[in-house]
Amino acid sequence: MNVDIIFKIAAVGIITAIVCQVLKKADKDEIATITALAGLVIVLLMVVNMISDLFGTLKSLFGLYSLWK
Repeated sequence: MNVDIIFKIAAVGIITAIVCQVLKKADKDEIATITALAGLVIVLLMVVNMISDLFGTLKSLFGLYSLWK
């Protein structure tokens, strides 16, 4: 497993947390919630991309092209 993806996910989490805290201190709770949701969506897209790559690798490894057509 590549360690870079863990650092990317951690960086998105840290940046999202900092921005949310700043927005909450400025009494912008709604925007802070939207920011937190955007950070979650970004991380989920990264994970879905990794899972897609995993399934592609498994298909090519076991030769399952004839079953998925």
